[in-house]
Formats: sequence, structure tokens, C-alpha cells
Amino acid sequence: MRAKAASGKGLRPALVWQVAARDLLATLRDRRTLNATIFMPLLLIPLLTLGLPLLMGSLLGGQQQERQTVGVSGPLPAALRAALERDETLPGGVVVRAGVKLQTVSDALKAVQDGTVDAAVRADGPLPQRAGDGTGTLELYAKLGNLRAQAGAYSKVSDVVEGYNRTLAVERLGTLGLDETALAPITLKPVDASTTQEQRSGQLAFLIPMLMVQFILSGAMATALDATAGEKERGTLESLLVSPVRRAEVVAGKLLATTLTALTSAAFSVVGFLVSSLAMRAWLSGQPDSVVPMVQALGGQLSLSLGSVLALLGVAASAALVVSALLMALGIYARSFKEAQTYAAPITLLLVLPAILLQFADFLQVGLGVYAIPVIGGQVAILEMVRGAPQSLHVLLAIAANVVGAALLSGVALRSFGREEVIFRN
Repeated sequence: MRAKAASGKGLRPALVWQVAARDLLATLRDRRTLNATIFMPLLLIPLLTLGLPLLMGSLLGGQQQERQTVGVSGPLPAALRAALERDETLPGGVVVRAGVKLQTVSDALKAVQDGTVDAAVRADGPLPQRAGDGTGTLELYAKLGNLRAQAGAYSKVSDVVEGYNRTLAVERLGTLGLDETALAPITLKPVDASTTQEQRSGQLAFLIPMLMVQFILSGAMATALDATAGEKERGTLESLLVSPVRRAEVVAGKLLATTLTALTSAAFSVVGFLVSSLAMRAWLSGQPDSVVPMVQALGGQLSLSLGSVLALLGVAASAALVVSALLMALGIYARSFKEAQTYAAPITLLLVLPAILLQFADFLQVGLGVYAIPVIGGQVAILEMVRGAPQSLHVLLAIAANVVGAALLSGVALRSFGREEVIFRN
């Protein structure tokens, strides 16, 4: 019967689907797999792409509305003290930036290090109070590696001192019959040339291809390893191989089941991105103008055209296919399910590490050869779509690379299914 199962040419779709349905049914019985495939993408993706920008934006923006304590060691001009303590408000009375609370300290460095104050200033001698009074040095102590300090007390003191210097300079110019424009004869006006989607995607855009590939991998892993190494360990693979089903149909059916599981996870990943984008847009519509730019700089909004959505699904489908084929080739080679998991663990690193490097994509010179690397090329293409700059050639090349990679790995899996020393080794 084994010879009969191996004979014949071509694939019979009905038998391929029966093998796939058999493995899908086994997957559906495991609730942990359902959680990893459906619920985790819907929960984690909005949490990371929506929650993280909102959290960072609220934390950084909140530092401007919070009143920090700044230590003072040495004399400060009255006008500078008043400027540091003064609140900046909008016409409606909304505080845009709260002033700081000044506190006299004897040792500015120690006061910052032990947490008594958020920052401290130290003047060795009198500072200029009028234009022409000479110069002075004001030391500003803060924990510069601390993001909270940089966004709060340090930023406020720096801005106020800069404004104080400009005020004195303008007063000096007034005595010479000049106005403020003499300080900057040329006005530099920055204009963001990024597209709307590039501005919305922000600094966290690299998370989208990374999370999508990660969920494709996690969705495919449960089905692929259980359908190969798991069945080998349980002793149910032999009964399938002696049935009147060709080896190619067994491989095709298991690959179909694994790919469908991975695609389900990928589809819910896209849904998670779209949900988080809509939620972000609704939340930003009710926020003050001072908060919106900071949150948008981090990202969280995904706005894709119909063509980009289809291209995104095409890249995701091809990536699911090649990942499924790779896991099947590893799974059938392994002696047990545990050993297969050991082989699959490095794959996570191999796929996630390049995705992490995408955050430095602006510094990298990416050629066409990168898009010809299975999965990795697809991640770069997805990042381009997220940033609103999709290239048809790049998308097609990434899909073709994934399909070719899946075909080669499927051939490896088929060859392993045809070798008894691999099938029966345990």
C-alpha cells in the first residue's frame, strides 16, 4: 500500500483538503492556539500601536503641564525668576506649559542626584539684568539620560533662559534703533515634505511589519509542528502515509492547513491595525493642538488605500506560505514535538531581528536585492506601504521571493516525507 500511496502524478484537491481539514480540526481543539491566532493579535497590536503612542504622548506632554521643582544655587535676576515661575496659557485659560517651583539649595548637584529637585541651576556670580551688563554663566544640572527630566524641568529652564537672553538682546537693539528682526535677518521656515501617511505612521511604524510577521509565525507554528513532529511522536503519521493518499498530497494538505492558520493570524493582525488607527483618529479629534503633534510623531494611525490593503494581504499571504513551508520542513525532520520547538526557536530571532532594524531604515540604503530575500523583503515592502510609499516592483518582487522560497522548502519537506529514515526516526 505504501507503494500505491507514493505512485501517481498530480494532486487531487479533495484529498488535499481532507488532509488539511484533519490538521485544522486538531488545531481548533487547542484553545491556546486559538488565543495565539485570533485574540492575541486583536489585543496586542492595538495595545502596542495605539496604547504606546498615547502613553508616550501623554507622559511627555504631561510634563509640560506638570509643575516641577527646580533648585537654585546663587543669585538669579528677578526677571528670570519670574519667567521661570510664570505659566504659559492659551486665550481660554488652558495651561500649555506650567512654570516651575524654585527652591533654594546649597549643593545643586547633590540635590538633583538625591531627587530633592527635578533640576537645578547654579550661578557663581551676578547674571546680567540689562543689555550691556556683560555676560555670565548659569549651570543647569539634570539627569540628561532621564526622559522625564528632559521633557520637563530641563526643557523648561532651557527655553526660559533662551527667551531671557533674547529679551535682553532685543532691549539692546532698541537702544541702537533696531528691532528684533536684526537678530535673524533670514527666517528659516521648516516645511515637512512627508506625505500625510508618513507623518501619521510616526517613529513606531517599524512595529507593524515586525508584529505581523511575528503573529504569522506564531499562528503557523502550532499547526505545522503538531502536524509533523507531533503526529510522528503520537504514531499517527504512519497510518496517514499508508492510506491511499500520495505523499505530495499529504505535504500539500498540511501546508494548506498551516498556511490557513497563519493567514488567519495575519488577517486579524490587519484588523487590529485598522481598529487601532480608527481609535487613534477618534481620540485625537478631541485633544488639544499641543498634544496631537507629539502623539502623531510617535505613530499609531494607519491609513491605506484599497490597493495598498490588497498588496499588504498579498505580501502577508506569501510570507505565511514560506514560513509554513519552513516550519514543516523542520517539523518533519525533528524526532519529537519538543525537539521541533527547539529548532523553531531560532527562527523567531532570525525573523524579528531584521524587523527591529527597520527602525533605522532611514539610514539604510536598500537595494532591489533586499526584496528578493524571503520574508525580510516582505517586511521592508510592508513598511513602505505603512509609510504611504508603496512600490509595485518591490511588492511583486517580495511576493515572488516568498513564493519561490515556499516552493523550495516544500520540496525539502516532500523529500523528507518520502524518506523512511526521517519518518520513522524517534
